[in-house]
Amino acid sequence: MERFGLVSTHEPLRLRLLVLPVLCGLLLTYFVVNAVKGDQGLRAWSALAVEIETLRENLDVVSADRARLEHQVALLRPESLDPDLLDERARAYLGVSRPDELTIYRDPK
Repeated sequence: MERFGLVSTHEPLRLRLLVLPVLCGLLLTYFVVNAVKGDQGLRAWSALAVEIETLRENLDVVSADRARLEHQVALLRPESLDPDLLDERARAYLGVSRPDELTIYRDPK
């Protein structure tokens, strides 16, 4: 081959042997980066875990508030109507009082 002026074929063979490992390395890097930073990666997973915990705490607060409201509604049913509670709620809603009552306003802070 040398006598025809052709270059040795050993150098392109070495380059061809490096192509597959380099491509595999790039592909592996792509998947690792997406596993950490992607939409469904580790960062997104930890952010979702924090959001789930926050929502569970909010659920506890809302559930307690709902239980309180259900209890108040149960007291307003005809079979268990509490006249004092009815009077209190009507006055608070309408903003009225009797002439013989003293109204004390307080700062909501």
